[in-house]
Amino acid sequence: MLPAVVKLCCGISYPHLRTMAGLQRLAIAAIGQELAHVQRNGQSQLPAWTSHMGWQTGTVQHQHSESSRREVVNPVPLKEEELLYIRSGHEALTKALDIVDDKNGWKTELTEENGDVIYSKVLSGDRKVFRLETVLDATPEEIHHILWKVEEMHQWNPSIKNIKVLKQAGPETMVTHEVSAETAGNLIGQRDFLSVRHFSRQESCIYLGGAATHLESFPPQKGFVRAEDGQTCIIIEPLADDTGRSHFTWLLNMDVKGWLPKSIVNQALPRAQVDFTRCLRRRLAEGPTQRHTNHHAPTVSRAGQTPHTHSLTHTHWS
Repeated sequence: MLPAVVKLCCGISYPHLRTMAGLQRLAIAAIGQELAHVQRNGQSQLPAWTSHMGWQTGTVQHQHSESSRREVVNPVPLKEEELLYIRSGHEALTKALDIVDDKNGWKTELTEENGDVIYSKVLSGDRKVFRLETVLDATPEEIHHILWKVEEMHQWNPSIKNIKVLKQAGPETMVTHEVSAETAGNLIGQRDFLSVRHFSRQESCIYLGGAATHLESFPPQKGFVRAEDGQTCIIIEPLADDTGRSHFTWLLNMDVKGWLPKSIVNQALPRAQVDFTRCLRRRLAEGPTQRHTNHHAPTVSRAGQTPHTHSLTHTHWS
């Protein structure tokens, strides 16, 4: 019975899943938990497509070097809502990487003396996105450690008033509310954002991504314009010379909303990327406040394909 139900549900796209009635959505979550139970009992191997559903199967296996004996650790099963956020974050990251991988249409927007280069391109729907590429004097782990501690970001980035984690879905996904600061020279003005954030690791590279999300319990706040992130990502890759430095790529994809002319927005967004990177360099120079603990995250992949790979030595690119 379970395989038949699974095949039926595999034909349902994620946007449809979000609009399902409560009982149907609970059924999807129940299938995920049932698959975890089946695998824990050693009855079958999970099919490859389950990795793209964002389901946590409840098993982490550690290979011992002295023997082939395996230890199985069963974490707390994720809730249905958490599974949806993981799926949403993974999907946003994958789509953002697709934008980065498409080499057509990029134009140089500005070049800084420190090596920062920002490129832009126009997507369908007349949305302009910006891709910053630079080198940072830190390892991917050090950069990720600072960026993933989002509630501390206002301490070193003056353009942020505060960020609060509203929901956590495992160690790799969270829903955040961000309020930008009222700073002099800010052409866009104060905004707030409700976003799902997700990270993934592939060998020595770390990927962070996300997009706008919706919470009925957290509608737009009075006094703010609710801006929206499109599919956005950051790629952090160690340099081949093994000097502890990293190639940093940031795709910025944002709809600031409001009534601002596009010309002003398109002028302000790449400048905001330069300002953020300058603040990040300053924070990295201060050193870590505590030793980074590695997170174990799934690799980014597409259905029926091998994990996503990048060659960031090209001259152009959240």
